[in-house]
Amino acid sequence: MSYSTPIADQKAVLTHIIGMAQLATHERFASADDDTVDAVLEGAAQFSEGEFLPLNRSGDEQGATLKDGVVRTPDGFKEAYQAFVEGGWMTLSAPEKWGGQALPLSLSAALMEDLNATNLAFALCPMLSFGAIESLLAHGDDALRERYLEKIVSGEWPATMNLTEPQAGSDVGALTTKAEPNDDGTWRISGQKIYITYGEHDLAENIIHLVLARTPGAPDGTRGISLFLVPKILPDGSRNDLVCAGLEEKLGIHASPTCVMRFGEKDGAIGWMIGPENSGMRAMFTMMNNARLNVALQGVGIAERATQRAVHYALERKQGFREGQSVTISEHADVRRMLMRMRALTMGARALTYYAFGCLDRAEIGDETMGYRAEVLTPMAKAWATDVGCEVASIGVQVHGGMGYVEETGAAQHLRDARIAPIYEGTNGIQAADLVGRKLGLDGGLAFDGLVADIRADVRDERLIALSDLVEETASMLREAGGDHKAAGAYPFLNMCSVLVAGWLLEKLALAMDAPARTKAASEFFNSVIVPEAFAQGAAAGMGADILYAVEAEALA
Repeated sequence: MSYSTPIADQKAVLTHIIGMAQLATHERFASADDDTVDAVLEGAAQFSEGEFLPLNRSGDEQGATLKDGVVRTPDGFKEAYQAFVEGGWMTLSAPEKWGGQALPLSLSAALMEDLNATNLAFALCPMLSFGAIESLLAHGDDALRERYLEKIVSGEWPATMNLTEPQAGSDVGALTTKAEPNDDGTWRISGQKIYITYGEHDLAENIIHLVLARTPGAPDGTRGISLFLVPKILPDGSRNDLVCAGLEEKLGIHASPTCVMRFGEKDGAIGWMIGPENSGMRAMFTMMNNARLNVALQGVGIAERATQRAVHYALERKQGFREGQSVTISEHADVRRMLMRMRALTMGARALTYYAFGCLDRAEIGDETMGYRAEVLTPMAKAWATDVGCEVASIGVQVHGGMGYVEETGAAQHLRDARIAPIYEGTNGIQAADLVGRKLGLDGGLAFDGLVADIRADVRDERLIALSDLVEETASMLREAGGDHKAAGAYPFLNMCSVLVAGWLLEKLALAMDAPARTKAASEFFNSVIVPEAFAQGAAAGMGADILYAVEAEALA
């Protein structure tokens, strides 16, 4: 089936939720006038549909391959990535000083949604570079910026994130990769990293690795971690001491090479420290928070693609009768229920995720309150939008019936590809723990409480008003709860909060003068079905941990 980028829906969010016209009045985003926004949205749609979409199915079937240390991406990927670079798509939100266009992050979010919808495995390559740019801008020294930023901004040299080791997954503090100082100010990196997305490939002549490692005598845990820039190709043109030792065989995103990387098998991989020694986690979290919001866009993109595919199939597949007439399955109430749920969740996830990017844009022009709000929204967007991606893709398979379970229709690939998003860049359970453990108390609690207060003052639907009251009460309870009890309620609480924010934003879209009928229907369905489900999450958020530890873990086998 053909895919049609939802430009009108994207423009509505940018207009009525982000307030793009108001952003453009600030000199920082003066170039984001209405004509430019329209040109970017239309151009991004044309590019992603024309270059990335045709390679999605073939890339899934062919996959990335490794032979003699060389990783080859599927046929057509190299040419499509070159078109991406030549089109300047990597440069949208980067500063002009480094070759960027200085447009809002919320506008570049639309591009990434398009790339994820048309070819999620391919979109992973540029995704990590956005975070690397942020990290170098915030923490890199002038020499590193001068040498590498322009190339990363252009997309010529894509970047990676190297955190995970066999014994150090979510517990990053357990990593053992070493960094030994050289006399010239460089460092020699040695160790193994796993699950490195696009750690090696044939799309570019150089790859810029951001690597976490320990310096001699560093403190234990995360307090003793430093961040290093380790290029595949050194400034003198020689190959650095790093190699891809293997590719993971995965459930989905087959075209994306997920690499086992070994650094320093000979003399040590040469790297440069980013930021102060033992401050690597701070620098890496700058990159990771950007990546988490971009992973949220993976959920949005997959949900949109799966929804369109399901609707297209339902409109063509004739089965059964309604009111005495032979009908397509789209006319049956249960199928219509599924399609409405898919559309409402997708629109809600888009609104929430774009809003988080929009808050970052506001922070960029000096609104500190919106900066704090972006921090509160990040775990919600990452967790809820990726859960939505999985749920919507799964419903899409169901709409197709037996045809959804076979690869022929493509519905199964959406589900396979979507399933990784709740896992990487911090599992969704970690996002929930972050929300209750850190973000509830951010800025003395004002960041979270201010968000809920703004929603409470703005919403009109009584169901959203009642949910805002319940979220407020549950937040107060969790702030007082002990460790295990707080952790036990974290995930349902995150879901409650996410539904509240998404419902609020959908209502704003539905109340706009130019709102189409489907937006109004999606908002009403969301408030009638999704919001009541969030009330049930309140009970789960307050149940405490005792029931979880009522028996030993072995008894659950």
